[in-house]
Amino acid sequence: MLVVGAGPSGLVLGCSLLRRGVAVRIVDRAPAPAITSRALGLQARGVEVLDRLGALGDLPERAVRVGGISVNAHGTELVRIRVDQVPLGSRHRTLLISQAAVEGQLRELLERLGGKVEWGHEVVGLRQDGGGVSVEIRHGGAVEGSRAEWVVGCDGAHSAVRRLGRFGFPGTQVVENFLLADVHLDWGLPRDTASAWISPDGVFAAFPLPESNLWRLVAPCEPGVGADDVLGRLSELLPARTGYRGVRFDGAVWTSVFRIHRRLAERYRQGRVLLAGDAAHIHSPFGGQGLNTGLGDADNLGWKLALVAAGRADAALLDSYQAERRPVAAAVLSGTTGATRLALGDGRVRRVLRDRLAAPLLNLPSVQRRLARAASQLGVHYRRGPLAPWRFAPLATGLRTGERVPDLICRREDGTATRLHAELRGRWALLGRYEPLVPVVRELLGDEVVLLDRPMAQAWLVRPDAHLGWRGRPVPAKLHRWLANVLRTGRAG
Repeated sequence: MLVVGAGPSGLVLGCSLLRRGVAVRIVDRAPAPAITSRALGLQARGVEVLDRLGALGDLPERAVRVGGISVNAHGTELVRIRVDQVPLGSRHRTLLISQAAVEGQLRELLERLGGKVEWGHEVVGLRQDGGGVSVEIRHGGAVEGSRAEWVVGCDGAHSAVRRLGRFGFPGTQVVENFLLADVHLDWGLPRDTASAWISPDGVFAAFPLPESNLWRLVAPCEPGVGADDVLGRLSELLPARTGYRGVRFDGAVWTSVFRIHRRLAERYRQGRVLLAGDAAHIHSPFGGQGLNTGLGDADNLGWKLALVAAGRADAALLDSYQAERRPVAAAVLSGTTGATRLALGDGRVRRVLRDRLAAPLLNLPSVQRRLARAASQLGVHYRRGPLAPWRFAPLATGLRTGERVPDLICRREDGTATRLHAELRGRWALLGRYEPLVPVVRELLGDEVVLLDRPMAQAWLVRPDAHLGWRGRPVPAKLHRWLANVLRTGRAG
């Protein structure tokens, strides 16, 4: 198994495969790990993925806990959005933490599992056939040939795997020029709040970062500003758009000029080559969804690839990866693009809608709860997908197949209390009245199933990504039929 790209998606996928005993090679064209923050928002769903994987560590203690977002205009606060709500039975909240810190935590787990990242290795050739993929990798001036059964491109927005694999990647540009800088400054703003200022001239946003007096500043600007001009231009935009004067920058950690695009791969799989993370989708950073969507891709793909690699599932199971994850990315692209255009107020009509209609609505608690739910990604589900087709069941109550299962309190076989997500660790979980079903899951899934006791009228089979796979009376024949179909055809039947 070859994973190209050692960002969050590639590292989560690598750790997931190693946990299941699948040999994996991870290469990255960068000479060394990145030390800049890039993405900095971990939503509750992303935190859950790391927690279930065993890679969360002390990230919550190191992160900035943001309680709200303050949106200001004309010297007054128009909107204050609470982001510290914990929706849908999660123990986790939004964390502001550097992407570099997340990757560092994942690399530690990768090494504990026996893996490593090969830095300075660039994929320059890719050709697949029925038995695998032949890959050319450049390193140190030489090009080596390598062979892999499967290749997954987690190599970002400029993915070589996507290009060499001839994946279509249509899309458009949303915003032409954005400035970004991580800067030390002391200007009296509360560090538990992200702030934004809107005006006819543009938007200015500031996010507190974990290091003392370190802030991320972001603002759109006119074309033509180069990388060497970022700090100078931001120092001009800050007082003009926020009203704060006399604020002095005391050293920058990182600066960047970027454009916002929205693009979505036409396919996530072509034969033995797959895409995940930014290689499959890119969009506006508004809403902090990019890192979390990539983590969700890897979380979904990992257990499926492991089953195929172990010979327990047919390759058809991998088609469910695109069927489940591409609609999630499409919704994120649509939502973040709309939020970006509304926030930037491009045109008088959008500015009026933003200031007169959207702002009052955003102050309503019911609207904020819906926003928190959407941003958290905890409501992501795979109902009506190939593994959870819709069936008319008027008497069914509780969770439906394809939905995320909360972190339930359960008991192990020895009677000790535990949490569902802590027990998954890349495994399936059988809950409730499971005794008659044990021979079925052992036959089809081997030892990759944990048995957990919880008072329930039915039995539940929970997927390794914490989504409900099957529920019903403990009738072995019914579970066998469902699970066999999933493994053989990639469909629940």
